[in-house]
Parts: sequence; C-alpha cells; structure tokens
Amino acid sequence: MKIEQIYTGCLAQGAYYITSNGEAVIIDPLRETQPYIEKLKRDGVNLKYIFETHFHADFVSGHLDLIKKTGAPIVYGPTANPEFDAVIAKDGQIFRIGNITIKVLHTPGHTMESSSYLLSDENGIETALFSGDTLFLGDVGRPDLAQKSADMTQEELAGLLYDSLYEKILPLDNNMTVYPGHGAGSACGKNMQKETTDTLGNQKKTNYALNQKDRLSFIKAVTDGLLPPPAYFGMNVAMNKKGYTGFDEVLSKGLRPVSPENFEEIAEISGALVLDVRNNKKFAQGFVPGSVNIGLDGDFAPWVGALLINVDQPILLVTEEGDEEEAVTRLSRVGFDHIVGFLEGGFEAWKSKGKEIDSINRITAEQFEKEIKGNDVKMIDVRKENEYHSEHIEGAYSRPLAYINEWMTEINSAEHFYLYCAGGYRSAIAASILQARGYRNFTEIEGGFAAIAVTGIPRTDFVCQTRLLK
Repeated sequence: MKIEQIYTGCLAQGAYYITSNGEAVIIDPLRETQPYIEKLKRDGVNLKYIFETHFHADFVSGHLDLIKKTGAPIVYGPTANPEFDAVIAKDGQIFRIGNITIKVLHTPGHTMESSSYLLSDENGIETALFSGDTLFLGDVGRPDLAQKSADMTQEELAGLLYDSLYEKILPLDNNMTVYPGHGAGSACGKNMQKETTDTLGNQKKTNYALNQKDRLSFIKAVTDGLLPPPAYFGMNVAMNKKGYTGFDEVLSKGLRPVSPENFEEIAEISGALVLDVRNNKKFAQGFVPGSVNIGLDGDFAPWVGALLINVDQPILLVTEEGDEEEAVTRLSRVGFDHIVGFLEGGFEAWKSKGKEIDSINRITAEQFEKEIKGNDVKMIDVRKENEYHSEHIEGAYSRPLAYINEWMTEINSAEHFYLYCAGGYRSAIAASILQARGYRNFTEIEGGFAAIAVTGIPRTDFVCQTRLLK
C-alpha cells in the first residue's frame, strides 16, 4: 500500500493518491488530471474509484475529467445529488481497493454531503482518515457555507458538525493518521496549523474544536469570528455539482497568443480584464494601462477568486514568457475558464512596439519615512485584520485587500494617501485595482510592513482607525 499526499500550496489543498495490489483511488483531485494519469502509468495500476469528500467551494475538482479519461466511477457520500452519474454511497459502506478497504463515514456539518474516508490496511487495521473539510489540523470546516442549500442556519450546521466529530471521528484510534483536505492559508477554516498530516491523538490534544465542554460551546467556538466567504465559492460549488468545460479545452483556448497590435482591440471587443501575473516589482515599473496585477509568485488563485468575483469574466493574460500555461492552469483551478488569450512576447513586446505604458508610484520604506516625518498623512494598511491588530503604523487605517471593492468608495480621490501590506504583494494588487478604477493620488510602499519595521516609523498595536476614509 502507498499513500501519497499531493499538496498544492497556492490553494493549501491536499489531494490523495492511494495504491494497493494493482489498483488505485484518488481523493479530491485537482482540475489538471495529467499528473494523476502519469502516476497511474508509472505504477502500472488501474484507477478504481474517484472519491470526493464533498462539493468543494474553493476549487474546481478534476473528478469529471478523470472519469472521462479512466472510466473510474466518482463516489460521494450520502445525500449528494450531482447532476452527473456517480456512486452515492451509504454511511458505513465499504469499498475494496487491492488489499485495503475504504469505509465511508458520513460527517455532515461543513456541508450536508460531507464525508470522511476511513482506510484499513492489508491487515484490517484502521490506519488513516481522509477527513476532507470536516476535520482540519487545528480546526474544523466552517459551517456557514451550506446554509442556503441546506436551508439551515450556521449554528444548526455547526451542531451537525459537532455530532459528526464527537460521535464518528473522536472514537477512532489515537494512532490513526489524519489527512485533511486543506491546510493553513485556506479560507475553508480559520485556525489551521501549518502541518499537513498529524495523528488523531495529537489533534484531540491541540485542536480547539475537539476540546469543547459541550455542544453549545462547540457551536459558539466554531462560528465565532467567521469572515464572509469569498464570492467565487458558490460558483465553484455549482461547477463541481453541475459540470464544467474540460480542462484540456480550457487550456487550449487560453494559450492563444495575441499580438500587441491586436491586444487592445480584443480586450475591448470581449470585455476582457487584463490580468498581469508578473512579479509585483516588475509590474510597478511598467504595465499595460488598466491591468490588474495578481502575481503567480503569491497566493494567486485564492486572490483571483476573492477579487475578480465572477468566474465568467473573460480574461486576457500578461505573463513572463513561458508562464502562460501555469497561469491558465491556476486560473482554472478556481473556475476562471474564460481566458481568451495572452499577450504574445509579454510586456517587453508591448513596450518595444511603443504602446502606452502605465506605472505605480512606488517608493522605498526609507523614502516613505522621510516623506511622512512631521506631516499629517493618510495611510491604508491592506493586510488582514489580525495582522493589523498585531502591529501597524500609528494612525494607519485597516482596510483589508479582500474588501477593496467595498472600501474603495470611501476614498477621497482628492486627498493623497499611502498604501502598504506585509511585503508588497497585496499592496501591488490593491494599487493596480485602484489605478484601474481611476484612483491615482496615492503612493505604494515597496517591501511593505517588513521593510517599514526596520525604519524609525512609529508603530503600535492600538486600534483606533474605524472612521471613514473620507
């Protein structure tokens, strides 16, 4: 038997590839299926089942492409109702793969169909739990995402999650390995640990949700402090439940080169957003006017989903040469399939043709310190609230990037302001969005708070900036 965790850091997502005696299963596969096909060929095994723990909200699964390429059936837990052929397993149903078995544990709460998969080895010993979004390391799945479809409140769903965890998972052996669906950085939880596997026994000791005195305290603990889910979550659920365009077709259409001469015309005709995925330092120095910068070198896919909102938005890409396929692939993982092409030759080709260029007014932290000394200035911190609360520049406003479409309207465009994040990645995104919307009276800080922290700029953890920006 072999268990392989295939962890994708950009999504903080774990897929699982398991083999035994010539047969294999894949749990919660990503959209691009070729890596799985290559593993099957390498190991000389047949894919017997594709297990899905639930209808995912934060990414588009590869289940439909895998069934087309391998013929292996898709398996969901009880109450799932996909709009395609699938095996809807019963609670407790056992599937044999080679010399091992996988038992379905229906564990509703994150969603109604959520299920965990309990693996028994060749000796019949229960050794591994693939817990999906029911149990994370340090956390549990948020119970607010399925409220509408389940016609239940988040408190009612949290109660179901309590029952699932305390009745079906906590009684399992402490030595069992837990393989969760996500890790730290995922928006599907709020308190995940950085590790990607652990023993159930250690989780019983360290996971706050597994140490509540009763059902009511559990419900309060897991629902407290939940932030609104990203807007694209519902659209991804629909794609996973109803179906989607095959990845190969998405990739083929997205890898259409568009010359600098035709780029503007196609953007105008298609209504496409120009998405520049280069490093924020290069972007700040020069870009196609109106571009939004979300760099491939950061949490690309989650930020695309959080900020672009509509998965049907046509997109034109600006990449470093050779990064086109990576960009299309990572966009497709969160359901953004309408990529109409990429700028042939990249930004350098655009510049060499004498096309109009825009840039961000970006300065170093040292220059920032000189400019604000003794002056009354406005500063916007686009980090998450917990980062801001930990420490920030005295007098800075907390305006997290995730909510830029809301707080942008508060800005007085006639008044200059400074913009910073932790290291420059998120502030560049914010700057590009603001500039694309016509805001230009601002300065962005290169290196963000990490660079600011080594200057003499006064910092504090005192929170007072709750008034409007205007």
